[in-house]
Amino acid sequence: MKIRTERLELIPGTVELLSAELEGLAPFRQKLGVAVPQTWPPDLYDRPAQEFMVNYLKENTDAAGWGTWYLVLRNGNPETLIGICGYKGKPSLDGTVEIGYSVLAEYQRKGYASEAARALVDRAFSYPEVTRVIAETYPELLPSIRVIEKNGFVLIGAGSEPGVIRFELPRAIHVKRDQITQQEIK
Repeated sequence: MKIRTERLELIPGTVELLSAELEGLAPFRQKLGVAVPQTWPPDLYDRPAQEFMVNYLKENTDAAGWGTWYLVLRNGNPETLIGICGYKGKPSLDGTVEIGYSVLAEYQRKGYASEAARALVDRAFSYPEVTRVIAETYPELLPSIRVIEKNGFVLIGAGSEPGVIRFELPRAIHVKRDQITQQEIK
């Protein structure tokens, strides 16, 4: 199960792939099958985040697709890993899903994070139990805030940790945005 966008292919992080990533660049490159830059991993995607997701997927065998997704630039020669995005787990009981993303510095400010976030949002809302998607970031990370805002999220206040802010996109707003987009296409 992969997600294809205009320029990207999102490959779901499995226990096998995430474990290879924890082993080092060479095993990870071999398992992923694409070029992995020496600058890997991107900011804010560290070993504890990788270990958390491996453990989460091991403990939640029904969570396939609700974790890390690798961003591969499809039109590159060779295809190249440029970042990650993903969910911080399955939808909660109230239907909330949280997304996150990080792109290698050399690929930032090209719209890749926005494109990936849009794909995650669309995938999340394809599940009827999802009522809203949230995203958290630091107030000083203006490019990250721009990614969130470009995808229709609005600031709702403090996040889950000190110094973090939270944004939200309810299903109703997402549906309305998609209806407007479809009308523009016609």
